[in-house]
Amino acid sequence: MEKPRGHRGLIGRLLLFTAGSFAFGFALVPLYSVLCKVWDTGNRWYGTQTAQASVVERPDTDRVVTIEFVGNVAHQADWEFAPTANTMKVHPGKLYEATFHAKNLTGHPVVAQAVPSIAPQTIARYFKKTQCFCFEPQKFASDESREMLIRFIVDRDLPGDIDRITLSYSFFDLPQQAASNR
Repeated sequence: MEKPRGHRGLIGRLLLFTAGSFAFGFALVPLYSVLCKVWDTGNRWYGTQTAQASVVERPDTDRVVTIEFVGNVAHQADWEFAPTANTMKVHPGKLYEATFHAKNLTGHPVVAQAVPSIAPQTIARYFKKTQCFCFEPQKFASDESREMLIRFIVDRDLPGDIDRITLSYSFFDLPQQAASNR
């Protein structure tokens, strides 16, 4: 009696699909960076937009916008990552600074990158980062902790019905870069 061969092919395809999904997960961070540069979208600011954002306008002191900060660690990694303050009241047109605390709990050197997200998503062009730890991968020694800085301006042209913005970061390990730095 012959064994059915249909299950071997199915198992092989499922294993291939699983490996591809795993590889795609690691490729998301660099892919996000490339797509943001190509389409000039997302929550990263490159080129002339960064230069323009560094020019501080006259602040609108009659208007207050609340910025909420959120920190997430992707894939249940061994990290502490959180904003040092959960909210901040800002005046559009004025330069502000905020920090996020990160600590490597892996027990070995690692490289990580933060991927930003802004909500509501439609106002991303009004939130201009002049300096951000999210622009470059971050190298951490074993058990190293640090405060990471972001400088930003909320554009004076922010629609009047928006009084709250959420800036969220997801922190990802970049195992390929960590391995190449050892």
